[in-house]
Amino acid sequence: MMRQGAKRDFLVAAVLFGLMLLVPLFTDTRYILTQLTVFFIWAVVASQWNLVLGVAGIFSLAQMALFAVGAYATAMMAYYIGLALPLAMLLAALVSVGFSLVIGFACLRLKGPYVALLTLAIGQVLFLVVVNDTACFTNPPSGCLPLMGGARGFSRFGDLGFRELLGSKWYVGHYYVGLVLLLCAQVFCIAIIRGPLGLAFRALRDNPGLALARGVSRLKYQLWIFGLSALFTGLAGAFHAAHFGVVGPTAFSFSMLMFVLAMIVVGGLGSTWGPLIGAAVLMWADEGLREVGDWREIGIGLVLAACVILLPRGLAALSLPRWRRTG
Repeated sequence: MMRQGAKRDFLVAAVLFGLMLLVPLFTDTRYILTQLTVFFIWAVVASQWNLVLGVAGIFSLAQMALFAVGAYATAMMAYYIGLALPLAMLLAALVSVGFSLVIGFACLRLKGPYVALLTLAIGQVLFLVVVNDTACFTNPPSGCLPLMGGARGFSRFGDLGFRELLGSKWYVGHYYVGLVLLLCAQVFCIAIIRGPLGLAFRALRDNPGLALARGVSRLKYQLWIFGLSALFTGLAGAFHAAHFGVVGPTAFSFSMLMFVLAMIVVGGLGSTWGPLIGAAVLMWADEGLREVGDWREIGIGLVLAACVILLPRGLAALSLPRWRRTG
């Protein structure tokens, strides 16, 4: 029988999805719809990272590396092999899952800050591999192109077909793709957090000794959470590549990693809806501070600091006071 909390969360997801479906009917302004599409992408990444960090309690900083792997795998398969972008995106998500399982195995003997250091190092190694790849692999009209794209990355590797189908309104198609991706990711999060897997993850997080004594395998469940969350993270990276039509080393940037991590903290670490709330707030703050130049990052930092000090459980605890936190 479905738990009451799960029923409520699924109902909220259905209502929000229905409302977001109607947005393009009231406005087809490109700026609004593209900003919402970007929000969908980062909300997916934040929600999946929250499963690993907030629910399972694994201090992994590899989520942006998985995002970048999904983006690069999509671009490379479409550019070199000529795969249709939708197929390349699906295969890229599987590549991200495989890469995440390797990371999961590497982290099995580590805990706490050691996991954070190893996973951060993996992301930085990938970044260095990409930017230091300077040997020519192909010679397109634009000039020498390394296998991994080098510092300039990949571009012109295809699109999702909405430009032909919708013409100048192609971004509406991307909006709906992003919305469906976020819905699937959030439904998946609800099923995990409110289901037996969520109980196992929280048991290993809060009392690993007792969990192991009750037969909860750390190996099994750590690999589960790494692999499952990587599927949607890789898809988000793949869709980011398809939406912008370009992939570069900035996908590995430390500033972007901290920005997405801040979304989880501001929204509410370990909560069901916190990552989405945090993503919305920080994207709104980031866009609002765009005109102040160098003060932009300082403003974002102040928002983060204020939330950590005044709302240590995140905005989800304030906006939804009757909804019990899952952690």
